[in-house]
Amino acid sequence: MAIKLLALDLDGTLLTSHGQISQVNRRAIDEARRRGVHVVLATGRRFRDARPVALDLDLGDAPIIAHNGALTKHARTATTVAARLLPLEAAHAVLRVGRACGADAMVSDDPHGAGLLVYERASEGNRELARYIEWSRRVAGTESEVLAVPSLIDYLDHDPVHIAFAGGCATMNDLGRVLAAELNGRVRIVRTFYTKKDFALLDIISPQASKGAGLAAVAAEYGVAREEVMAIGDNFNDLEMLEFAGTSVVMSNAEADLSRGRPFHSTASNDEDGVALAIERFILND
Repeated sequence: MAIKLLALDLDGTLLTSHGQISQVNRRAIDEARRRGVHVVLATGRRFRDARPVALDLDLGDAPIIAHNGALTKHARTATTVAARLLPLEAAHAVLRVGRACGADAMVSDDPHGAGLLVYERASEGNRELARYIEWSRRVAGTESEVLAVPSLIDYLDHDPVHIAFAGGCATMNDLGRVLAAELNGRVRIVRTFYTKKDFALLDIISPQASKGAGLAAVAAEYGVAREEVMAIGDNFNDLEMLEFAGTSVVMSNAEADLSRGRPFHSTASNDEDGVALAIERFILND
């Protein structure tokens, strides 16, 4: 069955190690779109941080599956396709657990607009948090919205999009176990680990949210069957999306356990135009 919808993860997949889109990948995406294939981005990034990539690729008003599937919005108009917000009570519990573990939280807010990143002013000394905020400002450019508040718990009187923690792999692994035990199924904990860099992200989202659920909503909007969907990813937060798609491709730079025991195809790394090679194999040469 011909592929009609292509979902691409960003970091570690479409983007090189330097955060760029190669010309080879651009040409392959352009050719797939010329042949009528819908191309969407599916990322753990916030909508506000993924939107510039969609605009750079000139994907029009294509949906962006952002926040690991918690929020899906159209790139140009910011029209919402689907939103699965984190319940307020669970969000407060996550913040309390994080604070008890000495972890600094970041809250994603403003599901109806371009997006807002909120953090506690007292955590400004956290170097990893400071680097992340600096990166987010740089990526989002003039649309950057970052807010420092005295207390995230006092700030949050509504359901946020998601809460994130960043740090070393061992620290985030331990925090993830504590959160899982304390929250007991009230949230979904999505891990994105970069073991070679000893850097990890924990995204805390609604139990109903995932990249797979976001991709299903986009497929329904386009009227595309899952057998006509192709997804490419490299990390654990891509798993539900890869399991949903009829054709699933994993980058050679992916985390080792991602493909183990699963019928996924493989392609070259993000620094070797792996996305373009997969497009050529499964779409252009179909």
